[in-house]
Order: sequence, then structure tokens, then C-alpha cells
Amino acid sequence: MQSIVLASASPRRAELLRQIGLSFLVQPADIDETPASNESAEHYVERLAREKALAGSASKPGCLVIGSDTSVVLEGRILGKPDTTGDATVMLQALSGTTHQVMTGVAVVHKGICESRLVIANVRFRELLAAEIEAYVATGEPMDKAGGYGIQGRGGIFVEELRGSYSAVVGLPLQETAALLAGAGYPVWETWNSRQESRNE
Repeated sequence: MQSIVLASASPRRAELLRQIGLSFLVQPADIDETPASNESAEHYVERLAREKALAGSASKPGCLVIGSDTSVVLEGRILGKPDTTGDATVMLQALSGTTHQVMTGVAVVHKGICESRLVIANVRFRELLAAEIEAYVATGEPMDKAGGYGIQGRGGIFVEELRGSYSAVVGLPLQETAALLAGAGYPVWETWNSRQESRNE
């Protein structure tokens, strides 16, 4: 079957793809991630997913390329990855006791055609203690994550309620990704036993 490329350096996205049985190459896409003037968070996230997939396709022609982007959005404001521990602390203080949106875009490029989906989950944090915010930031976990936390890591203890796709909050909505791959002629379930069958021949 056609080679798959993940146009992302995120280890969490790679782990999610491995979870559903995919074999793939990792080829991070280098794009400008600056939001456009007056661009909505929804448009921004899906645009970046598409641009990453298209950039990956340009460097790996003939491959099926997956691009994705995730943003944490609080009251319409995009919270990116913190630049400093101080930034991470401020983000977590803002998220404490509130509901925010985690928006994840995923795009697949196949034979020059780019299809994409946007998935939005609502996440509510309980009230956080200043001491636990300080302890969490000191672990370093918030520093490479949108919004300054990882639901799949230590930050999972902050989440009081999640409405929507857990995998999208981690970084890649699996149901939508599988649907896009199937639409591109690559149903992931067809690969699950193919390697076993080839070993038995």
C-alpha cells in the first residue's frame, strides 16, 4: 500500500497513529504558524493542519500525508505553547476552574487533493492550587504543549470534565483521521492483519 507520512514532530500524534496500527514516516513540516489578522481560532487550526499536510506532500511526493494542529482556546483567545515557565503558570491560572475548547484540525493529502476536518472538544478544569501549578510547571511537561498541559500526562488530574474526542485533545482525532484515510483509499483496518498474513504465507 501507499507510504504514509506524518508531517508533525509530535510524539503524541505518532503514538496515536501507532495505536491504530499504522506504519508511517515522520517528516515534520516547517510552516509559518502566525495567526492571520482577525482569523478565528477554528479557521487558524484547520488552516495549519492543511498547510502542514501540503508542505509534507511537497517534500514527499507520491505519499499520503497527514497534517494536524491543536490549539487550546479560552474565551476566543488561542493559548499556544508557553515560551517560559512564567507563561505556563499564567496559562494554567487562567484555565483553573473554567471550561475551554481544544480545537484540533487534521488534514490528509492524496494525489494533490487535501481534505480536512476540525474537531472541537470542551474541557473543564477544576480549581487548581497555586502549589500544584508550581509543581506541574517544574516537571517541564507543560512546555511543549498547547495551553500548557497534557491530558495524557500529569495534567490529566486537572480535568474535571471532557465533552468530545479524547484523542483530539491529545493531538489527533482518530475517528476523523481514519475517515480521511479511508476516503483517500487507505482504510486502516485493512492493514491490521496483512503483516500477519504475509508472515504465514
